[in-house]
Amino acid sequence: MTTDFVSNEEIVQKARQNLVQGAWDYLVGGSESETTMRRNRLAFDRVAFRPRVLVDVSEINPAINFLGHTLRIPVMLAPIGSLQVFTPGGGADATKAAAEFGTMHVVSSVTEPTLEETAAAGNNPKVFQLYVHGDWQWIEDIVARVKEAKYDAFCVTVDVAHYSRRERPMISRWVTPTRRRQTNPYFRAALDWETVDRLRNLVDMPFMIKGIAASEDADIALNMGVDVIWVSNHGGRQLDGELGTMDLLPDIVETVNGRAKIILDGGVQRGGDVLKALASGVDAIAIGKLQGWGLAADGPDGLVRVLEILEDEIISAMGLLGITSLDQLTSNYVRRAEPVMLPHEMSTWTNMPTGRIL
Repeated sequence: MTTDFVSNEEIVQKARQNLVQGAWDYLVGGSESETTMRRNRLAFDRVAFRPRVLVDVSEINPAINFLGHTLRIPVMLAPIGSLQVFTPGGGADATKAAAEFGTMHVVSSVTEPTLEETAAAGNNPKVFQLYVHGDWQWIEDIVARVKEAKYDAFCVTVDVAHYSRRERPMISRWVTPTRRRQTNPYFRAALDWETVDRLRNLVDMPFMIKGIAASEDADIALNMGVDVIWVSNHGGRQLDGELGTMDLLPDIVETVNGRAKIILDGGVQRGGDVLKALASGVDAIAIGKLQGWGLAADGPDGLVRVLEILEDEIISAMGLLGITSLDQLTSNYVRRAEPVMLPHEMSTWTNMPTGRIL
């Protein structure tokens, strides 16, 4: 790696320099009042560590096994639409970075290039993520292409029955390439459990449902035989006024009770956040904004550097917690605490030029 970024906040600053206002607003913003987005950060800030000392931590391994694949750290790339606005190679650049670093890329169905070109960009494990924008024949055609391209798992996103009001890019009068392509909103709005179960049987590979925010829905998914419950509020970009994902987690973890893997996203910006989530019952986390910032700062190299910095933070925190592997991490290492700052999209870092970058 040739980039000289020493902190992910430097990467954020470089991304801001490289992006036009509308693209920046699309990446960093949430919906309406952005309450859900801020609660994602607040929920992490309310978790404090409880470290152990005098443990031999001279050798630390931050890797995990997820769905039969070894990931260098328990961090995968979340699906992001229109990645081509951040880097010319779009989703293929994200896959290149994931392959170079050694992690999983969940490829959005609404980014460029094609799912086949993205799959061919790296030999890392890849998951195809679907927004349902067509009828059953349309779904069958997509699934056939995904199988032919040899994706390792399939994910359907279920928290987009209606488009939200994301007012930052709306005020900028900026529309993503995805939104410029008109699709029939009926199919998103009509998606139900019956269709998702039919889809699960069709794909015949590990199946994820992304957008679970209630234990009742987690229970339905488990009874359906879903392999991965993805706890997500779309990074605060869909329904405004939700709980942060870490606050959603306890009921869902209790319901899942080891019957499926759990992924969490929303507000994850530090290695310590990753460990807080794992200590709270998550198997892996996914990054969205950090991914976009890395790509906007320096393409695939920028994203690899984002992951390297997260790895450094994870290893440092593991050593200071007194653990050498992630299977040692339990709820005994965390406690509830009062936050010490007001949450916003830049509150993770303390050296931003003005506290936040607009």
